Amino acid sequence: MRLALLGCGTVGSEVVRLLHEQAADLAARIGAPLEIAGIAVRRLGRDRGDLPVDPTLFTTDALGLIKRDDVDVVVEVVGGIEPARGWLVEALRAGKSVVTANKALLAEDGAALHDAAAEGGGDLYYEASVAGAIPLLRPLRESLHGDRINRVTGIVNGTTNFILSAMDATGAGFAEALEEATELGYAEADPTADVEGFDAAAKAAILASLAFHTRVGAADVHREGITEVTAADVASAKAMGCTIKLLCIAARGADAAGRETVSVRVHPAMIPLGHPLASVGDAFNAVFVEAEAAGPLMFYGRGAGGAPTASAVLGDVVAVSRNRLAGVRSASESAYADLPVRPMGEALTRYHISLDVADRPGVLEAVAGVFARHDVSIATVRQGPAGGGATGRGEDADLVIVTHVAPDAALAATVRELRGLDIVRSVASVLRVEGGL
Repeated sequence: MRLALLGCGTVGSEVVRLLHEQAADLAARIGAPLEIAGIAVRRLGRDRGDLPVDPTLFTTDALGLIKRDDVDVVVEVVGGIEPARGWLVEALRAGKSVVTANKALLAEDGAALHDAAAEGGGDLYYEASVAGAIPLLRPLRESLHGDRINRVTGIVNGTTNFILSAMDATGAGFAEALEEATELGYAEADPTADVEGFDAAAKAAILASLAFHTRVGAADVHREGITEVTAADVASAKAMGCTIKLLCIAARGADAAGRETVSVRVHPAMIPLGHPLASVGDAFNAVFVEAEAAGPLMFYGRGAGGAPTASAVLGDVVAVSRNRLAGVRSASESAYADLPVRPMGEALTRYHISLDVADRPGVLEAVAGVFARHDVSIATVRQGPAGGGATGRGEDADLVIVTHVAPDAALAATVRELRGLDIVRSVASVLRVEGGL
């Protein structure tokens, strides 16, 4: 089986190394040896150290490499939308099998790849696109096909999880925790894709598509990042017996008209310390799947890095190679359900709202009236002197309210009205609450 490797950066180099070190075992598992037909790179002269590969295999002509008749499998670890989309569509239409780690492309236009795979008759595998080495997509795609999945909740971005874990452990603010993550190599020089939730949103789209047999794209995912999470938010979560995580949440449920729909969102949220995801620290990933027959399932491990991601890539390479030798292909995309995606305003959630209010009689009654007008029920209220002080009656006070479950639109409207009240000096923070509190 001959492979065309597109990209030889952190992940691609690890793929080459593992192919070399495990050549005998991989050949035994597949039933034929794996050989690299060529490696497409941007620059030929780059120093790649002691990478165990013939230098003559490198080329800058990715499309020419893909079109070669002696290529059976195309492995793409370049990332980005273009030119990767054109390369993979070409390979799939030509009947070649494709293994990719490109979460952004799958979330942006996975439909084009699946359609091309169906047209050409090859396999499209992408385990490495979500949660690195964690075996997650294959169970959703195959093992749980006999079950009904109702909800998938996950921590799928290691950078943001490291930052939030550091804030929780040390009391640092976002900027300080991001600086530490950058120094340790967990955050890129430009961390926007991670801290603004774009990376997690792409992964949420892929998870929802597999879990609910529905094509879900990045544009369908409500996205919020962690840049507005403060040390005060983390301290408030601790006081409630919670921690803050950037969650991807994909859920099946009925809309107001009773139609079955899916909701897909990414945002920071408070979860109780007893929740399975609360103890996931550092740069680790974890995904909690709730299925009707199987019940709750937890997938945990390293979600990024060259070696873990390369492990997932090679697992897919073995699978598609065995299929080609047997003259079969895997089950095609399962999108039969074609469920509509609910807008974020209809998603059912809870809010934790921290207010700086005037410290005088009637304030709590006025605030409670705003919640009542929007049909939002209050679960708990905690009131104290402004700034968390323990003594003295000043002009302002802190008011922390946690709601019961309500449509997100109603909760957002409640916050908007609160901001307009004279007695509310400021809405210090708004965070969603998940996981039952």
